[in-house]
Amino acid sequence: MRPFPAAAGAVGLAGLGAAAAAHVWSRHVEIHRFTLREAELRILPPGTRTIRVLHLSDIHLMPDQERKLAFLRHLAALRPHLVIDTGDNISSAASVPVLAEALDPLLQRPGAFVMGSNDMFAPSPKNPARYLLPDARPEGLTDPKEPTLPTPYLARVLSAHGWKDLTNTRATIELGGLEIRLVGVDDPHLDRDRVPEPAQEPPPAHGHVLRLGVAHAPYRRVLDAFVADGAELILAGHTHGGQLRLPGIGALVTNCDLPRRQARGLSSWHGVPLNVSAGLGASPYSNYRLLTPPEATLLTLRAPAPARGT
Repeated sequence: MRPFPAAAGAVGLAGLGAAAAAHVWSRHVEIHRFTLREAELRILPPGTRTIRVLHLSDIHLMPDQERKLAFLRHLAALRPHLVIDTGDNISSAASVPVLAEALDPLLQRPGAFVMGSNDMFAPSPKNPARYLLPDARPEGLTDPKEPTLPTPYLARVLSAHGWKDLTNTRATIELGGLEIRLVGVDDPHLDRDRVPEPAQEPPPAHGHVLRLGVAHAPYRRVLDAFVADGAELILAGHTHGGQLRLPGIGALVTNCDLPRRQARGLSSWHGVPLNVSAGLGASPYSNYRLLTPPEATLLTLRAPAPARGT
């Protein structure tokens, strides 16, 4: 008797079946399992009221993605005090007015944004294996060139009601006794990031300040620059949480030099809280996810808990 070949064949068929099931799940089910991830941080100055920050990223919107649009409209019910959008909003020029309609209630609230490469350049088919390279960016991607998508139009839409454009600049948002001082950069994935020089900061009008660093792609050089600049919270996207994750391994890639263990969610960068959003979408040419459902994040920021006995 020679049972080994038969057993190997059975294992091979089981493997093919599992791969087929994973493909169907990631391509037709999980990519539509829109999720709200919630987390809490006690980083506000003592005596400051609690604020809710909605972090959006990597929407990669196509105009016909009705379930994604419905989820975006639903997020307005959260009534966040502040909205931060870390880029890669669109995958088509036709998506801009559709995105504007879906986000309209959130655009009426205080907010800020940076751009990602997919807000500038239309997506195209790519070999997925390239993401395993040390630098997955196609040759010439970082060369200066004119965007193929209507980036200025998108910026006008996002800032029409007051959202701050943080493209290599600083801005301030007042939230009822708390002054949010933001610094942002253009997309590091395109080597367009330029952290602005520190400005002469006046004393806060109400005595309370929170400093935020905002980028699309969480490259280490940018995170280091935000930490050196005094950021107390850093928000980024770009990684899609790895987009494909395996049990016991996690994210296979981050598409930047961020460690894979920090591909999504809250972690720390040199002692500063870092939230990397897994994002709400993917390129239309790789529109799938495995073990990392599309997400928005609601961060509840609080002052430290009172000491016992006080």
